[in-house]
Amino acid sequence: MVVDLERLDARQLPVELALSAITMAELAAGPHATEDAAERARRQDRLQRSEAAFDPLPFDGEAARAYGRIFAAETARGRKTRGARALDLLIAATACAENLPLYTRNPADFEGVRDFVKVVTV
Repeated sequence: MVVDLERLDARQLPVELALSAITMAELAAGPHATEDAAERARRQDRLQRSEAAFDPLPFDGEAARAYGRIFAAETARGRKTRGARALDLLIAATACAENLPLYTRNPADFEGVRDFVKVVTV
């Protein structure tokens, strides 16, 4: 998820950036997932900056079909597809449907989807 733009080298990024609606949902949940007031404030700030900067890519019918293909491939490999892992697969499906590369700081989360989408580590 590329939202800490101030912490990344801009030369690693494409000219135009996008966030999936699934990523935005993760960001919206973030402030509610911690009891630490300072961390909650940091997460709220990240959410507000992201909301101001991005019009999220929707999870639509094409993304749903891509998710089905990705889910089947991950299941065939014996990889986990449920729980928090499901969100990564939904994000990958959005990138696949839009024919866009997926930029991430957590490439291991997307190892199994490389047949469907180009994963770029930042």
